[in-house]
Amino acid sequence: MDREEQSETMPDRLGKLRPVFTALIGLVFSAALLMIGGRWNWIEGWTVSGIFIAYLVGTGLWIARHMPGLSSERVRAIARPGSLHEQVILIWVGAAHVALIVVAALDGGRYRWSRVPVGVEVVGFALLGIYILLNLWVMFSNPFLSAVARVQDDRGHRVVASGPYRVIRHPMYAAICLMGIAVPLALGSWWALIPGGLLILTFIYRTWQEDWFLIAGLPGYAEYAQQTRYRLLPGIW
Repeated sequence: MDREEQSETMPDRLGKLRPVFTALIGLVFSAALLMIGGRWNWIEGWTVSGIFIAYLVGTGLWIARHMPGLSSERVRAIARPGSLHEQVILIWVGAAHVALIVVAALDGGRYRWSRVPVGVEVVGFALLGIYILLNLWVMFSNPFLSAVARVQDDRGHRVVASGPYRVIRHPMYAAICLMGIAVPLALGSWWALIPGGLLILTFIYRTWQEDWFLIAGLPGYAEYAQQTRYRLLPGIW
């Protein structure tokens, strides 16, 4: 097998290990959140950590078993994002997630700068549940879900207009925006809404940029964009 063939098969091999990667991500996220939080009795931190570990492990196992092509695509996109723009977006989004975790842990856990009412924290957990359900709906509906903007000719890429895509064009990004609000509230941190807001602004830009890219490169997307008018918020934008 030459180097080019090895390069093509590597994402498939790594895709099979995706449940391991997602489990490690969940454990690292939880450990970082709780260690920075600095309180073993931080109920909100333990609860959010448990939710994300269960979510990441569960989805990783399901996708590897039932949608191996999607699993390989997600790995390929992160390993070889392509253009400099996509590389910058991936790094920026990763940094925003880290900032969200650090600020929420320092505020809601260690120093408790904020005074977030319990009722607001409950709303945060409810929004977190909606985020997970919407994310799952997107995964089950779109076999071409990727971490980068690219036309997947190698996988027979086509426009997906079913499930949540009947209502908005970028439901995965809508879910991430929701998470940017849900996690700070659930962890009891007003200050974490700042990196959460940066994450939301990033994906507002991302919807515009990806629409432009797909209209130019994916057959049928221009017609789909005319039929499904809203990008992130039904009836608003």
